[in-house]
Amino acid sequence: MAGRQLFKEYALIFLGTAVMAAAFNMFLVPNRIAAGGISGLGVVFFYLLGIPVGLTILLLNLPLFILAACHFGWRFLSRGLFGAVALSVLVEVLVFLPVVTRDLLLASLYGGILMGVGLAIVFRARGSTGGTVLAAQLLTRFFGFTTGQSLLGVDFLVVALAGLVFNLELAMYALISLFVSARVIDLVQEGFSHSKAALIISGQTELIAKKVLSELNRGATVLTGKGAYTGQTREMVLTVVAQSEVSRLKALVYELDKNAFVIVGNIHEVVGEGFSART
Repeated sequence: MAGRQLFKEYALIFLGTAVMAAAFNMFLVPNRIAAGGISGLGVVFFYLLGIPVGLTILLLNLPLFILAACHFGWRFLSRGLFGAVALSVLVEVLVFLPVVTRDLLLASLYGGILMGVGLAIVFRARGSTGGTVLAAQLLTRFFGFTTGQSLLGVDFLVVALAGLVFNLELAMYALISLFVSARVIDLVQEGFSHSKAALIISGQTELIAKKVLSELNRGATVLTGKGAYTGQTREMVLTVVAQSEVSRLKALVYELDKNAFVIVGNIHEVVGEGFSART
């Protein structure tokens, strides 16, 4: 069972890097869009020195992996090394893919979408492609920066270099692609769920919980809290419902307690009975 799971994870990493390689060859490289990271450097060096993008990715990743292995251990980096090598090879293997558009805005948007989807697949398989993520971890280890600061700094330098080598307009398109990619990664990893979490503070918590169970067919948890101002102990009901059930939930609550305090918030992903299956 463990072997099957491991094979599935490496297969997903391979699939994710294939999607990323397609993004490079169909949108980013032909339009000189260097959307951050070592792969962005690959685009810059391809036009500046004629070095293949895949070769740049591989050559710049190797010293990073060797350095990281000394500090984090090879076991921690095995999936990342596989992802980096797979991406380097696939970028060159899939070079035959057609250029879809020469419109810079469309190329930055669709390239960013494909890059985000590919990276999200890799991340869901607990892998990486090395690059700036690995560089950020090393900067955090050596200089005490946060991972976010390190990632932002490295990507900004790559985009700035693209602006110097190409022009500022292309650098701005690279930033668009970088932003779109980041948002897509969040969407794919966190899910497209339209569920809502509700926290209900009331003196009728038991009745409300029973109604949620019987009428909405949703689970409910009764929590105990203490008011900061009054110091009184109060009970609360926590439940998660579909977006379409929010109106029914509020009607149900206020039918039992007109003075109930209800907090409703967005939930990115719900995994479990009644919602999406565990992946």
